[in-house]
Amino acid sequence: MEGRKAIGTYFEGVAARYLEAHGVHIRERNVYSRGGEIDLIGQDQDTLVFFEVRYRGSGSLVDPASSISYPKQKRLLKAASFYLHRHHLWDANTRIDVVAISPGTVKKYRVQWIKNAIQADI
Repeated sequence: MEGRKAIGTYFEGVAARYLEAHGVHIRERNVYSRGGEIDLIGQDQDTLVFFEVRYRGSGSLVDPASSISYPKQKRLLKAASFYLHRHHLWDANTRIDVVAISPGTVKKYRVQWIKNAIQADI
């Protein structure tokens, strides 16, 4: 499990650098609550964004973005809700984005930033 944690931390760093290069201010990393873990929390202009970072290697049968199961989506929504409640940010503009990372062909990694990837059922 330590290997998986180290890989996750590494690719969260890759995602953070990518997002910062695209104007996002990273506020927090690896935020844990009763709802679950949020990989990165950032500020994209006037929107507070919760980021799920996914990496899949070249031998993976599924792309990184598609690897987020429905139960994982529910945990992310719950974790974001707990975070907003704990920090009294009920009225904040928020969204949940996915940063999908896979091996690249031209560059070292292919990074795909999917905005508003996970939405709450209303």
